[in-house]
Amino acid sequence: MQAPYRRHFLQTSPPRAFQALLQTNKQTTHVSRNKKKKYKEFEKSVRVEEIDGVKLVKNLAVKMEEVFRKKAEATRRLVEAAEEAHHQHEENPDLQYEYFNAVLINEVDEMGNNVELGGEFLLEPNDHFNNLSVNLSLSVVQVPTNMYNKDPDIVNGVYWSEALNKVFVDNFERDPTLIWQYFGSAKGFFRQYPGVKWHPDEHGVIGFDCRNRKWYIQAATSPKDVVILVDVSGSMKGLRLTIARQTVSSILDTLGDDDFFNIIAYNQEIHYVEPCLNGTLVRADRTNKDHFREHLDKLFAKGIGLLGEALAEAFTILNDFNQTGRGSVCSQAIMLVTDGATEMYDDVFEKYNWPERKVRIFPYLIGRESAFADNLKWMACANKGYFSQISTLADVQENVMRYLHVMSRPKVIDHEHDTVWTEAYVDSALRDKAGPSLMTTVAMPVFSTKNETLGIHGYAFAITNNGYILTHPDLRPLYQDGQKRRKPNYSSVDLSEVEWEDKDDALRNAMVNRRTGTFSMEVKKTVDRGRRVLKMHNDYYYTDIKGTPFSVGVALSRGHGKYFFRGNVSVEAGDRELIQEVLFDAVVTAPLEAYWTGLALNKSENSDKGVEIAFLGTRTGLSRTNLFVPADQLSNQDFLTAEDKEGVFNADHFPLWYKRAAEQVPGTFVYSIPFSTALENKSVVLASTAIQLLDDRKSPIVAGLFFGQVEGAVMNKLLQMGSFKRITLYDYQALCKEYAGSSDSARTLSDVSMKYSTSSAQRSRGKTMMVPCDTEYPAFVSERTIKETTGNIDCEGCVRSFVIQQIPSSNLFMVVVDNKCDCSSAPPVTMDPIEIMYILS
Repeated sequence: MQAPYRRHFLQTSPPRAFQALLQTNKQTTHVSRNKKKKYKEFEKSVRVEEIDGVKLVKNLAVKMEEVFRKKAEATRRLVEAAEEAHHQHEENPDLQYEYFNAVLINEVDEMGNNVELGGEFLLEPNDHFNNLSVNLSLSVVQVPTNMYNKDPDIVNGVYWSEALNKVFVDNFERDPTLIWQYFGSAKGFFRQYPGVKWHPDEHGVIGFDCRNRKWYIQAATSPKDVVILVDVSGSMKGLRLTIARQTVSSILDTLGDDDFFNIIAYNQEIHYVEPCLNGTLVRADRTNKDHFREHLDKLFAKGIGLLGEALAEAFTILNDFNQTGRGSVCSQAIMLVTDGATEMYDDVFEKYNWPERKVRIFPYLIGRESAFADNLKWMACANKGYFSQISTLADVQENVMRYLHVMSRPKVIDHEHDTVWTEAYVDSALRDKAGPSLMTTVAMPVFSTKNETLGIHGYAFAITNNGYILTHPDLRPLYQDGQKRRKPNYSSVDLSEVEWEDKDDALRNAMVNRRTGTFSMEVKKTVDRGRRVLKMHNDYYYTDIKGTPFSVGVALSRGHGKYFFRGNVSVEAGDRELIQEVLFDAVVTAPLEAYWTGLALNKSENSDKGVEIAFLGTRTGLSRTNLFVPADQLSNQDFLTAEDKEGVFNADHFPLWYKRAAEQVPGTFVYSIPFSTALENKSVVLASTAIQLLDDRKSPIVAGLFFGQVEGAVMNKLLQMGSFKRITLYDYQALCKEYAGSSDSARTLSDVSMKYSTSSAQRSRGKTMMVPCDTEYPAFVSERTIKETTGNIDCEGCVRSFVIQQIPSSNLFMVVVDNKCDCSSAPPVTMDPIEIMYILS
């Protein structure tokens, strides 16, 4: 089988694009002959190999396993050093110790002297940390704003944990790919290496508390099922209800993706905060927690509190849910937020929880009064829980955290050292101009698959045991406009939301269950930010990564995506396979340089043809370019430069012109005009071709605008006649503009992949918010079997005729429209996204 390997491209200005068409085709014939001749010379040493997807994904899993293993070993060395240092330390309540506070380092007072806990701390920019100023010899300590820097518990913990500095340095020397290393204490302080200065917000506050981070919670506790009971009787009015809401919100902060929960408000009746989730538990992902927080604001206090019925309901939910095997199947707890209990309810506990005491009870007494504190303390002690009293809003966070110590006791007793990995997250400290820096909880940069031969449309991806994406080319964690702000739910995007053609979740379920296997399905791959669609058949290969909760997969498109050329070229060092392929490409494409030079020198043959740049790209990332005009006369000065992020070509990024050429009919050109330059009158036409290509499936474009927006009546008629077909695509990572204060809660769409917006409601003067939403949007594909057709359109009694004909050897259509009739009243055909509205029943 012949592999679709070489792409030849031309860039030309619009007025001369069609003038150069015949000459371009002629030149391409010469280029193809030269390349085929060169291939002939290497015929005996050249072979076409099919990519073995199973072998590829297993090799990838082994490499990733080794990467993760090194990070886990570094963590274990820190654990051993911390346990030894703590064992050797004797607590001293009077200990005085000066340490480097992350906020106060290099700060001076009015006299120019270093402030207390500050001191002079050397910081130097480092390339490995995106030029952030760090100290590679020492760590710094951060203490939450609501805690005292010199609290005896803090000072003692900081003192003995100084022993970790040498381990931090040693780990970094052993594995230079490490980013952050840190130690989080149950007392609240956070030791971070390398040392870096922290800056408070405009209010002088740093809200970070390591005990709220997922890595801390998941490492400290086992997965848990939790029911939160909130007292909304009349005595909870005013400040108490406000504190109760904040307490529940803080409890939600401590729950992670492996936990399940529900919230029940009670007075003389039982009220599920979310009525649609009556009698069950839901996963504690960010979307669900935010949804419940919105409902907390709707709580109001009245009536009397019947705690016994609420406790019985909570025990019933936990038992029933555990029986189904759908929950965490591990720890269970009831969080009770109330201003008192008139009795001990031992009859309820005897019926539902004794003698096994599988469910722990954690009462939170709201308010300063302690009249009923004894009953709540007894409940906690009788059910292996912990009692806390919260008098003010400032007390909430510290008191909520205490339950984690109790939930971690089984791990402490068993001396378990489980390695915990959470989903990928964006490190806000490392600002990379190239895009977001995705990391895991051990501060490990997310792997790159740039050296794997995955083909034009091939890609690797990985997910967590909950189905959330660790890495995937379609994951969009940042807002399009800001490029620095993270979306609210970026870390909980499910695999089914990007591989949405898998309607039965067959691929997702197999990977979540850590199986090894293959899967195939038809997919619609969008390119050019969702404006163009390619139909392909993908084969998926997947397996688990040993020693982690992750699974890795590889997707390969059938046909050209599964074959590649390989030639015997001698190399001595480096990535032998990749270097061989690049060198082979360099040898085979070398004659093009002489051919292009000859064209440039032969002015009589090449004069005034409109061609500005000729360029070629190969699968390994090798590219060759040749200018036919001076650089300052190029229509697009940024094309194929470092500033051209979309057009840049390398081994792990195939630009749009390469991808579209791969899907074009053999022996023909695909012409494209960028959407973004349609109204600027300085766009360029890209003409591209390839040795072997597939059927063209592109949306019709007019001068950089979608044809349906310009000629809605004609486009509608073409759809009716079958010349074009409408395909519906979905985006489950879209964002919608929501106008706060609007009477009808109107939304408009702002899809991050397409930069379109639609709205049927007038904008209010309220604050604009970007909220996650799901959208669907159309794409249009041509029916290539229809070479020529005519049609008539009735425009309010006037008949308008048109003719459409395919232009040979291209993806273009010539459309001739009679302009004697005014059809401007016909609605346009757009590619605008529409929000999907779900009806809960």
